[in-house]
Amino acid sequence: MPQAATLPSRCTDCSGRDQALCAQLSPEALSDFAGLGRVRRLEPGTTLSWEGERVATIGTVRAGLLKLSASLADGRELIVGLAGPGDLVGDPRGAPASHSVTALGEASLCLVPRDAFTAFIAREGAAARVLLERLFGELDKARRWLLLIGAKTAGERVASLLLDLADRAAVAEGAPIDLPLTRQQMAGLLGLTIETVSRRLHAFAGEGVIALPDLRHFVLLDRARLAMLAGA
Repeated sequence: MPQAATLPSRCTDCSGRDQALCAQLSPEALSDFAGLGRVRRLEPGTTLSWEGERVATIGTVRAGLLKLSASLADGRELIVGLAGPGDLVGDPRGAPASHSVTALGEASLCLVPRDAFTAFIAREGAAARVLLERLFGELDKARRWLLLIGAKTAGERVASLLLDLADRAAVAEGAPIDLPLTRQQMAGLLGLTIETVSRRLHAFAGEGVIALPDLRHFVLLDRARLAMLAGA
């Protein structure tokens, strides 16, 4: 690719690049944007930013999965979303963060200082359009999530989560897919009990829709059936 020669290796080997804002930029703009960022790698359980913090950087997820979580008044954690390759984390407005961002497994991000990010968006019309499209995409995602929690059955919720994880995973057909959430975290995310989540997972395995080789992985055996179970 022509632009590859002008980019640092951290861009050319980024697994999230095709899904990121970067994918829509011209070679020249992409080279400029790449010069603003630095890579940060996170170990499992490392928190990138905390709820209430004014985050100084905007991050593009390169690899891995991160949880977005908020604290309830009684101290419980509520997972409000997930961010995977290509997703943006951070608030360009500089407002206090409404959630914490924590790596569920090994993860890496490209971090750009917030002021540099907003200046780049202001001068690059293509980047501004892509960012606007992404914001509308996030709004659609939030509406679908409200549908998931408010109207779908327990089985449909669990199936929807598995389908989302499968869609995010860049693995060959029949290969194990990471299940980075604990059963407790899945239950909190989906508004279910731990027992219900476990029952639905084992029911799907018993029906031949998925296989569960261990607690942290699943294998998708019948995608069409899982999509039907998710109400998709």
